[in-house]
Amino acid sequence: MAAGPADFTFAKAAKACGLSAATLVQRYGDRSSLVEAILLHAWNMLDAQTEAADAEAAETPEGAIDLLLQLMPDGDAERNATEGLLLLREDFQNPVLRARGSAWGHRLAAILGRRLTADMANALSLGWEMASLWQGAYIWWAFNRGDSAEAAIRRTLTNWINRQAGE
Repeated sequence: MAAGPADFTFAKAAKACGLSAATLVQRYGDRSSLVEAILLHAWNMLDAQTEAADAEAAETPEGAIDLLLQLMPDGDAERNATEGLLLLREDFQNPVLRARGSAWGHRLAAILGRRLTADMANALSLGWEMASLWQGAYIWWAFNRGDSAEAAIRRTLTNWINRQAGE
């Protein structure tokens, strides 16, 4: 995250983790394999955060909002909206990482969907819709930044839930 994918080197990785560059080359072979391993580790961490948030959040639409906001650590919104998007580019281009992201998205949609409706035929669709709206609200917040990311995204998701409920 600090160097970004374009400026990432074995020397920088070695400095960050305390191992020698030669050790990293021996273990991973090339830069692409090291980047893939790092990003797979990040996906594993996101999976763990998602499961923890799932266990803590209420089984309600408001709980779905809380869950999504829990996946956005305080103070990281601006950094994630800029440097984080560069990392997603790597995920999109690498088939292994793209599959990993897809699997997480399916799990997240199911977790959200069961909080949004008891109608299992529509739960997954609503979960995907909410996840998409969450990411869209995050991107538009990054452009506008009138409120905090949490306030802007919570408002967007709450308005969507209220419309779903016919309010």
